[in-house]
Amino acid sequence: MEEIRVGFVGAGFAATFHYESLVEAGLSYVKPVGVYSKRSESREKFASDRNMKAFDTLEALFSEVDSVHVCVPPALHESVVVKALEKNVNAIVEKPFTGFFGPSDVSGFRGNAFPKEEMRRGALESAERMLEAERNSEANIYYAENWVFAPVIQKEVEIIRKTKAQVLWIMAEESHSGSHSPTYGKWRYSGGGSIMGKGTHPLTTVLYLKRVEGIEREGKPIRPVSVTARTHEITRLPGYMDMGFLRTNYDDVEDFGLLHVTFEDGTIADIFCSEIVLGGVHNWLEVFANNHRTRCNINPIDALETYNPKEEQFEDVYVVEKIGTKQGWSKPAPDENWMNGYVQELKNFYISMGRREKSLCDSELGFDTVAVIYSAYLSAERRGAEVETINLGS
Repeated sequence: MEEIRVGFVGAGFAATFHYESLVEAGLSYVKPVGVYSKRSESREKFASDRNMKAFDTLEALFSEVDSVHVCVPPALHESVVVKALEKNVNAIVEKPFTGFFGPSDVSGFRGNAFPKEEMRRGALESAERMLEAERNSEANIYYAENWVFAPVIQKEVEIIRKTKAQVLWIMAEESHSGSHSPTYGKWRYSGGGSIMGKGTHPLTTVLYLKRVEGIEREGKPIRPVSVTARTHEITRLPGYMDMGFLRTNYDDVEDFGLLHVTFEDGTIADIFCSEIVLGGVHNWLEVFANNHRTRCNINPIDALETYNPKEEQFEDVYVVEKIGTKQGWSKPAPDENWMNGYVQELKNFYISMGRREKSLCDSELGFDTVAVIYSAYLSAERRGAEVETINLGS
C-alpha cells in the first residue's frame, strides 16, 4: 500500500496509547510524522520522545499528514474532525464521538440541571455536522471504540455470523473507581458523567453487535428505537461515608447510570456504568442468543494470575488499569493494549484507509451512540420514561 503519514492531535494519555498501539500493529506503510497540542511543552516532549515533529498549528499538521488521531477532550472532537476532513485528512476520533458541552455562554452552566431535550438536540447537531463534513470530503471518520475490536468481542462476532444467531438480550458494563482525568466531572469538558464516560464503551459495542447480526441475516443493521435510563449521584449523597478509595470530586455529572435499550426487532440490551466499583476496571459483555450464550471478559482476563505477598515488590510492575493494590492475588494484563482491542482497532483502520474504505467502526455507529446516550439523559430527566431514538438522524 501507499505510505500513510500520521499525525496526533493531543499529547496526553490517549495519544500515548494510540502511538504505542500503532507501533505494535506493525504496519510498515504507516509513518508517524508529528503532533500538535495547545501546550507547547507537551507537544515538544511527545515529539522528542518519539522522533517526530512538533507542529505549532493544526493547519501546519494537516498539511503534512494523511490521517490524524484526535486525542483531545470530547468538547474539541467536532472542530478538529471537521477541520481535518476539510483538508481531506482522515480522522481517527477517540470516544465519545461528540456531545453537548454547554451553551456558548457557559457561565452558570450545570449539566445535571440543564434541559436534556436541548442538550440532545445540540449533541445530535454536532454529530450531524461531522457526518456532513465526511460526506463532503475525500477522507473518512474512523470511530475509535476499542471494545469493538477486542479479541473476545470479535470471537462473538464470528459466532453470530457463522451460526446466523438471533441475539435476544445483551448485558454489558464498564465501571471502576473514578476517572484519572482532571477535567472529568465537569459536563462542559466531558459531555456527561458515567453514561458518557463509561457507558459509551459497552453501548457502542452492543449497537455494533446488533448491526453485525442484522447485516448478516437481513442485509441491513438492526438499530436502536428507544431507551429507558436512570442516573444517580451516589458519592454526593448526604449520607455517603467517604473512606478515601473512590473519587468523589465530581461537579455536575452522575457517577452511576443504567440504560435499557430496545431495538427495531424488539430485542433488548441493558448497560451498566459507574464510578463506584473497586478492584480495577470491570469490563464485560454477555450475549444471550437463540442458539448460544457468550460471556466476554474484557477486563480483567484470567489468562494470568499471580500472588504478591508484599506491595513494594511490584513497584515497577504494571498489573492492570485502576487496580487498588498490587498485594495479594491479581490478574496482570499480559498485553493490555492488545486485550482491549487498541492494536486491532488501528490495524483495521489503516488497512481500511489504505484501501480507501470505511471501517467496521464508522461515523454512523458514532452517531447512533450519541443518539442513545443523550436520549438516555432525557429519559433519566423524566425519571425513566421511554424515549425514542430511531428518528433522530441518518
